[in-house]
Amino acid sequence: MAFYLLKRLLLMIPLFIGITIISFGVIHLAPGSPIDMATDLNPKATAEVKERMRAFYGLDQPLHIQYWNWLRRLVVLDFGISFSQDGRKVADKILERMPITIFINVVSLLIIFLLAVPIGVLSATYQDTLFDKITTVVVFIGFAVPHFWLALLLMILFGVQLGWLPISGLKSLNYEYLPVSAQIWDRVSHLILPLFISASGGLAGLSRYMRSNMLEVIRQDYITTARSKGLSPRTVIFKHALRNALMPVITILGLSVPGLIGGSVIFETIFAIPGMGQLFYASVMARDYPTIMGILVIGAVLTLIGNLIADLSYALADPRIRQT
Repeated sequence: MAFYLLKRLLLMIPLFIGITIISFGVIHLAPGSPIDMATDLNPKATAEVKERMRAFYGLDQPLHIQYWNWLRRLVVLDFGISFSQDGRKVADKILERMPITIFINVVSLLIIFLLAVPIGVLSATYQDTLFDKITTVVVFIGFAVPHFWLALLLMILFGVQLGWLPISGLKSLNYEYLPVSAQIWDRVSHLILPLFISASGGLAGLSRYMRSNMLEVIRQDYITTARSKGLSPRTVIFKHALRNALMPVITILGLSVPGLIGGSVIFETIFAIPGMGQLFYASVMARDYPTIMGILVIGAVLTLIGNLIADLSYALADPRIRQT
C-alpha cells in the first residue's frame, strides 16, 4: 500500500506542472490584457505609460520567462501581487474567500453522497417500479436544466414571490441585532438555495451511476449464491452488493470535485456569495493573471487530492488495485 501511495504522489507532480502550463498559456491567449483593462478608459494613458506598466508587471518578457518566474515564486507559496487596483497579495485575497467556498463544496459532497447512494440502491432494488420511474424523470430533469436558469427561477419563487428565503449574501443586514437562534437560521437560510444548486447536478449523475452499478452487481453469481443460502434481502443488498457497487462511485465522487469548484463561479456570482468563485469571475473580467492562476492552482491541487483519495479508497476496497 505504501508503494502504491508513493507512486500516485509522484505521478501528481508532472500532472500538476502540465495543468499549470496549459492554464498559464490559455489565460494569456485570451483577448485583452490587464494593461488594456486599466487604461482604456483613461485618456491620459499614453503608449509610454502602457509600456511602463507592462514592464512593471513583467508582461514585456517572453511567455516562457513569465511562466518560469511565476513557478519559482509558487515553490515558496508566493502567488504574487494582484493586478487589480487594491494591489494586495493574491494569497491574502484567496485565503479570505476560501473558507466559504470549501464549506459549501464539502457540504454539497456530503449531501450528494448521502442522498445519491440510497436513491441509486432503491432504484436498482425496485427496478421499473413507480419509485424508479419517478426518480429517473427527476434525474433527467436535473441533467437537462441549466444551473444558472434554475437558480434564477428559485430566487424568483422562494425569494421574491413567496419571501421564504434570502437570495443574496451570507447574512442579513440586521444580523448583529438578532437573537442567537435567529442568527443560526439566518445563516442556514442564506445557504439553502446555493447548496441546492451546487448539489443538484452531482446528485442526479451520481444516483444514476449508483443505480447502474447496483443493477450490474445484483446480477452476479455470488449475489445469487447469497440469496440461495437464505440471507435476507437487506443483508444481500447492503452487506454483499453495496460494497462492490460503491467502488466506481467512489472514483466518480473524487472526480466530481473540479465540477463543484467550477460550479462555484455560477452560484457564488448569482447569489453574491464572497467566495473563490466570485473572485475568479471578477479576476477573469479584469484579466488579473496572478489571481486567476492562484485560484486555478488551488483548484488543481484540490482536484489532484480528490483523485488521490478516490484512488486510495478504491485500493482499500479492492486489494487487487494495490498490485498495479
